[in-house]
Amino acid sequence: MTTHNIYLLLALIGIAFVFPAHAQSLPNVVLIVADDLGYGDLSCYGSSRINTPHLDRLAAQGVRLTSFYANGPECTPTRTALLTGRYQQRVGGLECAIGLGNVGRYTEAKQLSDQGKLGLPVDFSVLPRILKQQGYRTAIIGKWHLGEGEAYQPTQHGFDYALGPLGGAVDYFHHTEPIGEFLGTYMEGNHDFYRNGKPHQRAGYYMTHLITDEAVEFINRQNDQAPFFLYLPYTAPHAPYQGPYDYQENPLTMDSWNKAEGDAYTQMVAALDEGIGKILKKLADQELADNTVVIFFSDNGPTRWGSAGPYSGNKGHVYEGGIRVPAIVRWPGKIPAGTVSDQAFISMDITASIAAIVQANPTPPLDGVDMLGHIADNQADYSRDLFWRKKRAQQVRSAVRSGSLKYIRDIDEGKYEEYLFDLSADPAEQQDIKAEKPEEFSRLQGLLKQWEQEVQPER
Repeated sequence: MTTHNIYLLLALIGIAFVFPAHAQSLPNVVLIVADDLGYGDLSCYGSSRINTPHLDRLAAQGVRLTSFYANGPECTPTRTALLTGRYQQRVGGLECAIGLGNVGRYTEAKQLSDQGKLGLPVDFSVLPRILKQQGYRTAIIGKWHLGEGEAYQPTQHGFDYALGPLGGAVDYFHHTEPIGEFLGTYMEGNHDFYRNGKPHQRAGYYMTHLITDEAVEFINRQNDQAPFFLYLPYTAPHAPYQGPYDYQENPLTMDSWNKAEGDAYTQMVAALDEGIGKILKKLADQELADNTVVIFFSDNGPTRWGSAGPYSGNKGHVYEGGIRVPAIVRWPGKIPAGTVSDQAFISMDITASIAAIVQANPTPPLDGVDMLGHIADNQADYSRDLFWRKKRAQQVRSAVRSGSLKYIRDIDEGKYEEYLFDLSADPAEQQDIKAEKPEEFSRLQGLLKQWEQEVQPER
């Protein structure tokens, strides 16, 4: 057994690697992830359609990030990068959202799902492990979407407490998958809501409210004896589009799964914002706010029901609208209130930042950078290279951002398209400049090729 695996085993059975006094000096961490929320869906990011006063206030109390990216344009890839602190491509099979029924959607993923191995292996997890090692109590309340087999569930990854759906989406009231035809397979509408790995019935309880109330209760149980890590991956505003007053007696069918009636989407975002407000209030009431880092971001861009703000594309695309997302951090005493940062960051940087806060040095090294240290120390912004690749069926969408330049390669069933954009002059990616800048076009092509060689799957 390697040293890495020994540490992981000890962490999973709850052994802390630090003295209690050191653990008590560390801040709590509340990490909130919205699902399919667009850059333009918050009023502090320019939305005139949806009012989000609680998230607006959180931004006013900390930093609002304007060039923050999700690691992928879909759910599973970003969550993989978040828990591992590395590009999701290194894991294998998780470059695309896992399908309903835990089905793989491209060749490598399908091979793994056929073998019952589609999910995030425990050995790759970093975030819950390093926090357990530092004496944190850990909990996930919300959506997992990193594998449904017993070996892949949250409690195997170092979470002391786990509550929520394991798959990608459920009826907000019945907590079931859809009923009907899906990609050639008939879905039975299976129940998908678990507590510590076992089926848990909470039918009738609106999912956003349920996650919020459970989070409030978790915070209510904390004390000063140990810091806590609360991971809150909400399901909102992911399909199905159901507001808090849209209860129906029967679970939804596939026919109505992706339909947004009336102002359901607006109500879903408003309920998310209201829930976050309750969590922030509980932190304040428990006198925990000053010693808690609160991080919020969206796992990818919006569907057609949401808004990408000034950007092109949406969920599933590597255009800015599919990957540039709202992100807010409040760290009292470290990050000045009202800060705005335009430095390019990506969601795996959150993992590197938390590792820096708790003075952990994970192995293998993380791919992200300490973004919170950068902001807190008021460091000068700098140019960096960021990469994306999403596979689904025969489709491969890839991108590189290098400084203000961005290269996109889109392969889809015989179609092969390449573009070069200058985000500083053309943030909406409307003017392809590869003919005007052939040397830069070639350079970014080379960067992508080199990166793809470096992130070969490790399983």
